[in-house]
Amino acid sequence: MRKEKSYELVLTALFTAIIVLMAFTPLGYIPLVVINATIIHIPVILGALFCGPKKGAFLGFVFGLTSFVKNTLMPTSLSAFVFSPVLAYSLDGPSGIIKSTIICFVPRILVGIVPYFVYKGVTKLVSGKRVAAAKLVCNFVISVILIFSVHAFLIRLLEGGSAELIGWIAGTVVAVLYLGLADVAMKKKEGAFLGYIYAGLAGALTNTLLVMPLIYIFYKEAYASALSIDASAVMNTIMGVITFNGIIEALVAAILVTAIGTVLARIRRR
Repeated sequence: MRKEKSYELVLTALFTAIIVLMAFTPLGYIPLVVINATIIHIPVILGALFCGPKKGAFLGFVFGLTSFVKNTLMPTSLSAFVFSPVLAYSLDGPSGIIKSTIICFVPRILVGIVPYFVYKGVTKLVSGKRVAAAKLVCNFVISVILIFSVHAFLIRLLEGGSAELIGWIAGTVVAVLYLGLADVAMKKKEGAFLGYIYAGLAGALTNTLLVMPLIYIFYKEAYASALSIDASAVMNTIMGVITFNGIIEALVAAILVTAIGTVLARIRRR
């Protein structure tokens, strides 16, 4: 028990250092030709899975704190006030402090909590009596996400009328390849394989699906002004971020969490 707690403390400290390093260097992003996929939330998700939701919440707080510091001291866009209570105060007074604090910290803290329960739920589901049905449903959901994410990625990357068709075909091929890989992997790892995938998806989507709607609710007009767009176009912009950036980042998170999580689980068993 004591050895386990020491292991979790060391892992939490390591993940904290990685979050800080990623936040203030280009290491926190993976260039994918048309976008840079954020991966700073990966250590938070892994911390939740291997150290529990309390330490995961702490790591999420660190993630939010780095975002606050970076957007306050080193703002790289006119919309940095969204994540900086200090900048928001000059824009919206005391209410801006509350709004930006919520956007900056609440979604990130939940990134360290939600994946833990998703992982537990999925592993329990696919290890129950209706294993085949549970795995079928889980894999179907992931396949649909793969098809749409690959399609969206190629639509942005390619030009011309054929991009739409190529996107759907490529997405379907990737989904089929995943199903083959999942069938082999799950025979050896049971529910852990799907658990890692869903934890990665849930962690990334928790961040995106909370941050973007909160921006719309709290800062619709100010966000439109910062982006130099009409206020009526803010919803379309936010939906574009969710359906493209959000899905791509969720897919990247699922891959990395599964790969790293499998290695960490093997080390932990030893």
